[in-house]
Amino acid sequence: MPRPAPGRRAVLGACAATAVAWAAPTASASARAARGPAEGRAEVARTSAGPVAGLRTGATVAFRGVPYARPPVGPLRFASPRPPVPWREVRDATRYSPAFTQTIDPDSREDALYANVWTPSTRGRRPVLVYIHGGGWQVGAGSWPTYDGSRLADRGDLVVITFNYRLGPFGFGYHEELTDDTTGDCANWGLQDQAALLRWVRENAEAFGGDPYNITLSGTSAGGASTWQLALHPEVRGLVRRIVPISACHVWAPATSLTVPDARRAYEEVAARIGTSVRGLRAVSADALRDAWFTVFGGGPVGRAVGSGREYRGPVVDGRWMRGFDHQLPTPALPVLSVHTRTEGSFYTGPGSPIPTPAPTDGPSLREAVRGVLLKGAERVPDSLVDGCVDAYRAAAVADGLPLDPVSLWTDVWGDGLFRYQNVRFAERHARTGTTPGYLMEFAHPARAPWFGTPHEHTSPFLFGTQGIADNVGECGDGPGERAVSDTFIDLVASFARTGRPSAPGAPPWPVFSPDRPSTLILGEPGGPRTAHPTKARQLEFWDTNGWAPRIS
Repeated sequence: MPRPAPGRRAVLGACAATAVAWAAPTASASARAARGPAEGRAEVARTSAGPVAGLRTGATVAFRGVPYARPPVGPLRFASPRPPVPWREVRDATRYSPAFTQTIDPDSREDALYANVWTPSTRGRRPVLVYIHGGGWQVGAGSWPTYDGSRLADRGDLVVITFNYRLGPFGFGYHEELTDDTTGDCANWGLQDQAALLRWVRENAEAFGGDPYNITLSGTSAGGASTWQLALHPEVRGLVRRIVPISACHVWAPATSLTVPDARRAYEEVAARIGTSVRGLRAVSADALRDAWFTVFGGGPVGRAVGSGREYRGPVVDGRWMRGFDHQLPTPALPVLSVHTRTEGSFYTGPGSPIPTPAPTDGPSLREAVRGVLLKGAERVPDSLVDGCVDAYRAAAVADGLPLDPVSLWTDVWGDGLFRYQNVRFAERHARTGTTPGYLMEFAHPARAPWFGTPHEHTSPFLFGTQGIADNVGECGDGPGERAVSDTFIDLVASFARTGRPSAPGAPPWPVFSPDRPSTLILGEPGGPRTAHPTKARQLEFWDTNGWAPRIS
């Protein structure tokens, strides 16, 4: 068994905590009656590659560590994913696979392309919810216990699937010397893995009691961005019926993507450090390649060999798997339920930040802290941009009656610039130009002291019902109010996956989003769910005209 995953604040960029689900069964009696054998009994599902044995625990059966692709090792490093090698004997599927190789997990490895499935029963035809973990395209795993799908599958009467995909230099980059001779692809291997997983789900959903033609794709942060990107890809769009991007870290250069020339140079720098050619990177140890990559991108973005990929190194526009950045492409032609948190930035400015940065205490230090945020998305940041940002956020806070202390202002700049601004503006664009329903949720459940606000990734424990375990409970809480928020979140997502219309007993009617009326569902406030306009709209106006972030029109 791999070691327990690191705590959620140890990740670089965006990943949830390790956790274990608690069960509060609420499914219908008829659904319960079809759930099969008693707790502790093995159950077998017959996949396209061979039979696998999972284990029933409580109201669900879990199948862990099911291969969805061949191990991407040796000559298959930097190759497009291949189907798994078939087997005949029943394969044990009661243990997670290790995470894909990453700096924060010593037990991680390249042989990690496995899926995990939770289902109330292998009989039936339920909606399928596929979830893509976040982690800045560099860390994370579908096996982290925050993503234990048992409660989500039980309460929502869903088949829930998580999985691992290639990360870091193995998953996201570009170089012609790494071209796959079979497919012609030379980039974005992690995105290719995600597409391969969806093809595997289409082929195998029925074996787990799922409907192969009713697949909803969801993910948080980098996983939310991947959800959006896959919905735009013509080869994948037909596999997915709906999407639920959560706090999507939409990809754009230079903040979260390498340009093609910079990606080429990065692999050449890595190869030179190791003493090999770019082609030779297939033969070096995974640890050596990974460590050299993170040396090239170590420290702050100022002074690196390349100017792009300043905050994260996500998918590269290669013309094949990424035909353009999200803001350059049409809105997805699928129903969308988009979620953002009220205070995305407090994940980074609160206790245990994955990117520790001294907190500002006065006007001068606030300006330098804001400059640091702006340098994540630009190679040069003039004083006028810094001053304009600080002034705009102060004025908006005064108008809205919000705190004016340096940490609060810095937190909103961070969260809005990298997450909330694009999430809201993409929802507005979908409302204007899309041909499918779009829904917008603002998750507002406050973190407990000493954490504050509603941080980025605060959604995951509530979606999966894992807010009550040791790594999460201190920040999330686990009283009746938290359980009600989790119940409502699950109900909304499950109903959307089932019918395309989100509804819940604990929520008011939720209309299709329109910027012209109060149609954003606010979930997690003390008074209960309500519909309203997105909060802190004045703050977002700053990003519309300064040229720092992509203009979404």
